[in-house]
Amino acid sequence: MKKVFGLLLFAPFALAAQQRPNIIYIMSDDHDANAISAYNKTFIQTPNIDRIAREGIRFNRAFVANSICGPARATVLTGQFSHKNGFLDNRSRFDSSKTTVPKIMRQAGYQTAMIGKWHLVTLPTGFDYWKVLPGQGVYYQPSLISMNRDTAVLPGYATDVITDEALGWLKEKRDPSKPFALYLHHKAPHRNFYPAIKYLEQYHNKTFPEPATLYEDTAGHGSAWRLQTMSILNDMTLCSDLKVDPAYIMDIPWLKPSDADIRNYRFSMNRIPEKDRTRVLELYRSRGELLQKEKPKGKDLLKYKYQWYMQDYLACVASVDENVGRVLDYLDQSGLAKNTLVMYTSDQGFYMGQNGWFDKRWMYDVSMRTPLMARWPGHIRAGTQTDEMVQNIDIAPTMLKAAGIAVPSFMQGIPLTGIMEHSGSKLPRKSLYYHYYEYPVDHSVLPHIGVRTDRYKLIYFYTVKEWQLIDLQKDPSELKNLVNDPGYRNVLADMKKELIKLKRQYEDNDPEIGAL
Repeated sequence: MKKVFGLLLFAPFALAAQQRPNIIYIMSDDHDANAISAYNKTFIQTPNIDRIAREGIRFNRAFVANSICGPARATVLTGQFSHKNGFLDNRSRFDSSKTTVPKIMRQAGYQTAMIGKWHLVTLPTGFDYWKVLPGQGVYYQPSLISMNRDTAVLPGYATDVITDEALGWLKEKRDPSKPFALYLHHKAPHRNFYPAIKYLEQYHNKTFPEPATLYEDTAGHGSAWRLQTMSILNDMTLCSDLKVDPAYIMDIPWLKPSDADIRNYRFSMNRIPEKDRTRVLELYRSRGELLQKEKPKGKDLLKYKYQWYMQDYLACVASVDENVGRVLDYLDQSGLAKNTLVMYTSDQGFYMGQNGWFDKRWMYDVSMRTPLMARWPGHIRAGTQTDEMVQNIDIAPTMLKAAGIAVPSFMQGIPLTGIMEHSGSKLPRKSLYYHYYEYPVDHSVLPHIGVRTDRYKLIYFYTVKEWQLIDLQKDPSELKNLVNDPGYRNVLADMKKELIKLKRQYEDNDPEIGAL
């Protein structure tokens, strides 16, 4: 056995080099499962993403451990919860000296590449090739940082550009004698939801069903709900988020945009090439004209904002789906498909109007749940589904196990290869642990920890010492707090014990939490 990194012991390769699978891990940003037709056909058709599920496995209950962009990415690289990998929130810096999956795979003879959204502040390490967006990146004419530390502006739309770069690496830059692991990370459909023109044209007049809780009064749900700033009505901006030309609403006091909103709108619009910008402004003109004419408030304004948000968000998803299709087509045409594990997921879920919200962060299933599907010919039977509870800490050990590489003991997840290869397999897990940190920046969601089982969820907002107990079977919208219900006294006690057990098991010793 061979010692590497001074930390890990590798077993002999279980597979010969030519037998080891290639791996393509595709992750979009803020792509909710309900915006994938393999999960929900209400809003959009995503035939290419669906194809991965149809020809492989769909995980119906996949979750994250900290529902926010950077921490989710750090977890995927390390197989660890945020408190272990050190990347707690989007203000953190990833420790590039850490042992990560690409470093382990590279040591084991894989070529590794990272293309697209990185969002971990420090530059990538452990990759033979990388080209990443600076920070969040932009939708039009995105900049990409390359390995020589140069930053270049590339013409086009970000989702197309990222896919172009990934296909360019697959076709021209990799060593075909070695197996590869490619991380392909899209910016879309992250806020500010700027679609490609062809999909804007398709979606800008569509009407979508409203969620049952769109007009929910969040004031009566405890401190966390009162403090949040993720309301479509109050916090989603008309100009930079919904592309309303400021000129239409400058004279309407309750709609007048802030200086920051105007600046952000102009910055994003000016990124669009002039020849295309005229068409984009034309397509969005009706929004400004409607506001100027009707001057809506309250529920009437929310109705419009929700529809405009959904039009743009789903148009961004459509571009992602198209580009997933381009990658799958290349794998088929090149003959690589038969020996390539393709995984598709998002860094977390995303609110599509439930409770009147957008964004993520909460431990509620809308944001904690994420899409996850995988295709691996010869290993995963087409059309497989599983209801096992899996978590993004499982991605790292799954990639290693699939590659025939020993999973290091510091990883806290469970390989999913058994579920993938053996339909009906179970995991040795009956509950999930969650810890969210980032406050008060961005959306003012209070820090919280919690535990989720098949039926129940217990959340503790520890800075205000408030508990929530939810019966997911009776209350799938997670609106009713049962913590003071005498009929759930025993459930509450059992869930607190389970939370304490997981906190100890995963060695989360955050002193801010205090006594439970």
